Amino acid sequence: MANTHRERSHTQYPLEQLFGRILTPFDYFLKSATSGGIVLIGTTILTLLLANSDWGPAIHHLWEMTFTIDLGTHFTLEKSLHHWVNDGLMVLFFLLVGMELKREILVGELSSPRDAALPVIAAAGGMICPALIYVAFNPQAPAIDGWGIPMATDIAFAVGILVLLSWRVPKNLIIFLTALAIADDLGAVLVIAVFYTADLNLPALASAAGTLLVLVLLNRGGVRTPLPYWLIGTALWYFVLVSGVHATIAGVLLAFTIPARPAVTLKQFNDHIDALQAELRRERSEHGAVYTFGNERLAALAESIERSSNAAQSPLQRIEHSLSPWVTFGIIPLFAFANAGIDFRELSFTTAVAQPVTLGVLFGLLFGKFVGIGLFSWVGVKLGVGRLPAGVAWKHLLGAAWLGGIGFTMSLFIGQLAFTDPLLVEEAKLGILLASLLAAVVGLTWLYVGADKPAQSAGAETATR
Repeated sequence: MANTHRERSHTQYPLEQLFGRILTPFDYFLKSATSGGIVLIGTTILTLLLANSDWGPAIHHLWEMTFTIDLGTHFTLEKSLHHWVNDGLMVLFFLLVGMELKREILVGELSSPRDAALPVIAAAGGMICPALIYVAFNPQAPAIDGWGIPMATDIAFAVGILVLLSWRVPKNLIIFLTALAIADDLGAVLVIAVFYTADLNLPALASAAGTLLVLVLLNRGGVRTPLPYWLIGTALWYFVLVSGVHATIAGVLLAFTIPARPAVTLKQFNDHIDALQAELRRERSEHGAVYTFGNERLAALAESIERSSNAAQSPLQRIEHSLSPWVTFGIIPLFAFANAGIDFRELSFTTAVAQPVTLGVLFGLLFGKFVGIGLFSWVGVKLGVGRLPAGVAWKHLLGAAWLGGIGFTMSLFIGQLAFTDPLLVEEAKLGILLASLLAAVVGLTWLYVGADKPAQSAGAETATR
């Protein structure tokens, strides 16, 4: 009777409440992007307040302190904490970006050439026009080196803010902006690799190529355990770091070698789970157990189900799922804390706003993204190369184009690579922050006021996916 009472007390709750709602990778991404964007906004505000307080100099000194990894005469790395964040931890951010890219290319919004055409075309326009506007303001060296800063869209910020209006805009608009931002990330990675690379160390570059080949062979050889990819990926990061190519590129390269296929097929997984379920039912009927605690056989079956579930997930899915919270709530806020601070007591706001670098970044992100995304999308649709997603009108797409001007994380990152002059870095930061704030306000206002959510059938939505 006691077992029956306990069982009834638990079965009265919906299964979704007990085990959680089933989330697709896209749903999980939207959930993390929204909450991550909120955390990032809070971190940025806190960073600016601290930078302009009495704590500002101490925090700046903290980031300039050196930290050394010394494993003997043949391996010594000495960098400031600021560089360890930008060259070390940010590799995990780029690893996550690379895995999102691979997933979208294989099975997501970029897998179909027809569906991918418009986001890719829009992303290209959203990179070309901002760069041209920036160069128009800064035609001379060294300021011209920052042309890549306004090319990038912050995927967490932009998509997270759009999700705030999910009740008012078509879901396919969120999908479109996500695909655009992912294609934009790929473009930013290529820009960093090609144009923001220091003098090359050929032996180190050859070692990186050899390490990458080993990772590819692991993939092709059917290795589905994440640990070898982590270990060899760390070696890849080191070789890329000393080669002169920016170290974060190692994260993207590693991501594309991580297997996207699981160790077992769906049929094998289904047959094994059926067998385990039969044993669970048999154990329950024989012993009437409700909990696995105290019943070794039930505990072993539960562990076997867990192992089977892991085997049915690809290494790419498992690593992305486990890494995402650390990047979203740890690494990106830490990056913002290390890079987003501007001391307005040393940098005159009114003077800095009028500087060509600030204006180039501000107008490039705010207007360049809007014009580039909108114009290239219109041309792509008119030429028949791309098509508007079902339920998405031009007023929706132009609202998303405004949100494309939110260029926080990647723009700050490129700004650190583009300039050696701290004053130019600060001016670029100011342009990024102002443009991101204005783009968010204008985009939200545009979509809230002018973009009523149209009726959208489930069939039409499914067709676009």
